[in-house]
Amino acid sequence: MIFVSGLTTAQVQIIGHRGASYLAPENTVASAKLAWELGADAVEVDIYLTADNKVMCLHDANTKRTTGRDHNIKETSSKILRKLDAGSFKDEKYKGEKIPFLKDVIKSIPEGKELVVELKCGSEVLPFLKRDIDRYGKNRRFVFICFDFQTITDTRKIFPANSCYWLCSNRELFNKNLPLVPKADLQGVSLSYSIITPEVAEMVSNMDMELFVWTVNNTEEAQRLIGLGVKGITTDRPGWLREQLAGQ
Repeated sequence: MIFVSGLTTAQVQIIGHRGASYLAPENTVASAKLAWELGADAVEVDIYLTADNKVMCLHDANTKRTTGRDHNIKETSSKILRKLDAGSFKDEKYKGEKIPFLKDVIKSIPEGKELVVELKCGSEVLPFLKRDIDRYGKNRRFVFICFDFQTITDTRKIFPANSCYWLCSNRELFNKNLPLVPKADLQGVSLSYSIITPEVAEMVSNMDMELFVWTVNNTEEAQRLIGLGVKGITTDRPGWLREQLAGQ
């Protein structure tokens, strides 16, 4: 076990990116369950609001890449979306895996684990997200993240008991918006590993905020980031990365 910046690798949260997406079809219940089985501390999923106001898990605004069928989420009812095969694109053994409702993933969360929900749409999803969290999320842990600053600010107001983080992959935009993060009562930032330098990490630390990173599938890069004090690492390979770090 290595010791860096007062942290050990065991103290850094390992977050499954869209589940265990290196092995299973991203943003599906199968991918989430596999990530839990592989020891992920948390699973990250992406959400959109459908035409009939259902919260569903998908990274893209359109279903073409992962299902082969061309549907825009916000213009399509959940009944149509649920008929699509969201598993075969990854492996034939996952044929028939569906685009899940967020509630399906929520039900998979084991005790003591956490679900990181990335809002891919705007604040219009919030009333329906709150409905699902209130109905299915009792005694479960949630974190919310978003690239759009206004949306994550609105999310924090709706979920004052949950941690919320602003996502960013652009250094210029990071420098511009960082002073606004504590003013919006956000707990910190989640950044692309490519823009995290010692200077960036120090800026976040000096503001007494938390720093998370995505998407890291390289052991050396993970070690570098742990050394800079990141609290959590999002990875496509949660089981593998934990094993690699534990062996250092």
